[in-house]
Amino acid sequence: MALITGSDSKSSISPPEQLFPLTRQFSYLITPLLLRLPVTPNQVTAASLLVGLAGAACFLFGQWGWDIFGALLIVMSYTLDNCDGEIARIKNMISSFGEKFDDIADSLVDTAFFVMLGIGTTLSTGSDLWMWLGFAAAAGAVINFGINTYKKANNRPDAQSDIPITKASKPKKPEKTLDWVIFIFHKLSRAEFCNIILVLAAFNVTWVLLPLAAVGAQVYWITGLLPRVHIWHAKH
Repeated sequence: MALITGSDSKSSISPPEQLFPLTRQFSYLITPLLLRLPVTPNQVTAASLLVGLAGAACFLFGQWGWDIFGALLIVMSYTLDNCDGEIARIKNMISSFGEKFDDIADSLVDTAFFVMLGIGTTLSTGSDLWMWLGFAAAAGAVINFGINTYKKANNRPDAQSDIPITKASKPKKPEKTLDWVIFIFHKLSRAEFCNIILVLAAFNVTWVLLPLAAVGAQVYWITGLLPRVHIWHAKH
């Protein structure tokens, strides 16, 4: 496979039209560099998974320095998660396996993060409550993965989550207040989750995610069952 030159690769990637999610800004800079290497999208996904799991493991120590390092690794994992789709489109290597692998990698990183954060907070505080909150949040992430997998298998079997939304297929925007609340909860909270982790880690309060996620993860997958969310849902 011929490598794409720097100028060609840069011109093949459209600059982000909006500031958020921030990981799109990062991937716009990193993807051209990866295009110079003989790597496949699935290899980038594997790198994203390994970096994300390493980042999640850092929270097992329950220490501020490790939390910061782990959060930075998770931001990198999310960034590579964007890069794999961009590389797949540019190199015309989009595949059903790649989409499934990407979804599994995302779910594993999220699940590992909540479990490790729960255990790490329990070790630093001595209270088992935090560990169970982490397990509850992880369970919500797993359920959400199962629901999304079921939707794709039954409602959109040919859909590729990394394919950009065209003008003709662009989802309908929310109109009512409740619609906007669900839209923001699903799109923005998911897309910026890694940056939320980093900010909280900087202030040494990452533990606040455990009670919020233990409840929020369940709300996330429950609202994900609503038709309106299914219409708007697009990969972060």
